[in-house]
Amino acid sequence: MEEDDVRVPVYLVNGFLEGGKTSFLRFTVAQEYFDIDEPTLLILCEEGEEEYDLRELADHDTRLEIVEDQEHFNEGFLQKLEEIYQPGRVLIEYNGMWQTGRLHQMELPEGWEIVQQITTIDASTCQVYMNNMKSLFMDMVRDSELVIFNRCTPELPLASFRRNIKAVNQRSEIIFEDETGELDNIFEEEMPFNLDAPVVDIPLEDYGIWYLDALEHTDRYLGKTLRFRAQVMKDRRIGHGIFVPGRMAMACCEEDTSFIGFICKSDQAETLRNGQWITLTAKLAEEYARAYRAKGPVLYAESIEEADPLPDDMVFFN
Repeated sequence: MEEDDVRVPVYLVNGFLEGGKTSFLRFTVAQEYFDIDEPTLLILCEEGEEEYDLRELADHDTRLEIVEDQEHFNEGFLQKLEEIYQPGRVLIEYNGMWQTGRLHQMELPEGWEIVQQITTIDASTCQVYMNNMKSLFMDMVRDSELVIFNRCTPELPLASFRRNIKAVNQRSEIIFEDETGELDNIFEEEMPFNLDAPVVDIPLEDYGIWYLDALEHTDRYLGKTLRFRAQVMKDRRIGHGIFVPGRMAMACCEEDTSFIGFICKSDQAETLRNGQWITLTAKLAEEYARAYRAKGPVLYAESIEEADPLPDDMVFFN
């Protein structure tokens, strides 16, 4: 749907029970900048300990509809709400145990369009959900433009949480909050390798950490010489004299894996075999690449040596 055709913007807020969805929406609805001339429809798909104040909602011309059964949350139900309320905006507090992908596949009423997806997460229980329901957790954040971790404390592995989100959704903005508000400067963490060494050796177990850090903070690596073991991926579409050294990465489960790496320019590219394991020494630059359709990290090979395959080559982001 073209932007001009969006008559009713839909804001989807998801997260597990007690993850802060209601608090976030109550605060948002009460803000003066959020007021519009038409009524707002708030669809609540699960009820937690915190409740909405109906008088407060009425003060901001917001109508509340509650649906507890996933089978009732369907296209016909949404069309009925459109006819009853004719809203100018829709807020959906989605049930964390329902697959978010199901909603994205539904045919919404004419003029409705999901314009933003936000996930709220209780940082104190995040690890439990990631350990026990990782597939559902990752489905929840995969299309979120904004992920908010609340109830953060210093002892929690916030950097690990962030890496796991970025592994499946690189474009997401991630915010961490404690009881006083947003936390700043919590990711100036020391990398598990020496960035000041003449040649920066990337340990096998830290390839995922390096990849995400180089993607987000390319400036840290500009002009540095890196050395790591990787597998060769070749594709004619990326151009002559170019290959991608990388590894297979698992975001949440065995069915959700992808090859991650940066393009590398080398006069040896044509002699390399697809799938071959190598130890690459290369200098990193940032420039426009056709494969990225944007500027990004580009490696310039200084040496390429054949290497033994890894017995367990899967990359994780913890």
